[in-house]
Amino acid sequence: MLRRFMAGAALMAMLWAAPASAAPDPWAAVGETLGKPGMELPGSVYRVALPRSDLKVTLDGVAIRPALALGSWLAFLPMGKDAMAMGDLVLTQDEVEPVIKRLIEGGFEITALHNHLLRAEPMTMYMHIDGHGDPVKLAQTLHAALLLTKTPLGAPASAPPSKPLDLDTAMLDRILGQTGKANGGVYQFTIPRAEMLMSDDMSLPVAMGTGIAINFQPTGGSRAAIAGDFVLIASEVNPVLRTLRDHGIAVTALHNHMLNDQPRLFFMHFWANDDARRLAQGLKAALDQMDLKKG
Repeated sequence: MLRRFMAGAALMAMLWAAPASAAPDPWAAVGETLGKPGMELPGSVYRVALPRSDLKVTLDGVAIRPALALGSWLAFLPMGKDAMAMGDLVLTQDEVEPVIKRLIEGGFEITALHNHLLRAEPMTMYMHIDGHGDPVKLAQTLHAALLLTKTPLGAPASAPPSKPLDLDTAMLDRILGQTGKANGGVYQFTIPRAEMLMSDDMSLPVAMGTGIAINFQPTGGSRAAIAGDFVLIASEVNPVLRTLRDHGIAVTALHNHMLNDQPRLFFMHFWANDDARRLAQGLKAALDQMDLKKG
């Protein structure tokens, strides 16, 4: 294990320092150390998706797909030769304490621990984390913590050809004024806020967890279950909360995800299972209360 870690660290140092003309993958050692490959996204963010496909969670009779509300993720942002690592880990109750212990031992900060859903069986918790330093060392700590859970690692198995979603996605795009994408049987929207969002004096791209997330999972007969979170400043919290409730959408959690964010951000999670058009109209009314990036 030590030999593997030292080799990974050396590889990362070489790739990070390589000339641009060589077009290296500076994140290769991070993915290898984590045991799960990621993708480089806009803003130079390396993001690793860790869906909890091992969990069988139901809520109000709906079998929750990982892409709806059970998607752990880790994201790395370069800071010179070092990196900032942030993430959201979906955990069962018995996994929480061992993971906290291992992450603290590795120098990570725990920035939030809370629910996103209500009445879900089994109950899942969501742990937000923040680390700074050598990216391979961060990845080693994260890998050790993930091994204390049943989170699937390794390259994903070949998925069968995806079936068309039982949703009028063009209608959802039109109502929300955004373009979504299908992922794992769920139709997803990621919407950036207008402001520059910061943490620890670092600008945080959307892929670092600062985008508004809206997810639709078809439940048959033009209906959909919705979940996600709105990213809000303080003055928007109660107008958005009232708007969602007025449209039959339950607010299931309200909290922070970061400790040193500027401006101070509040994350509001929601749930409903109803006519997809009606839900989209309610979500659009809530979005109209927020300062969103134009275009």
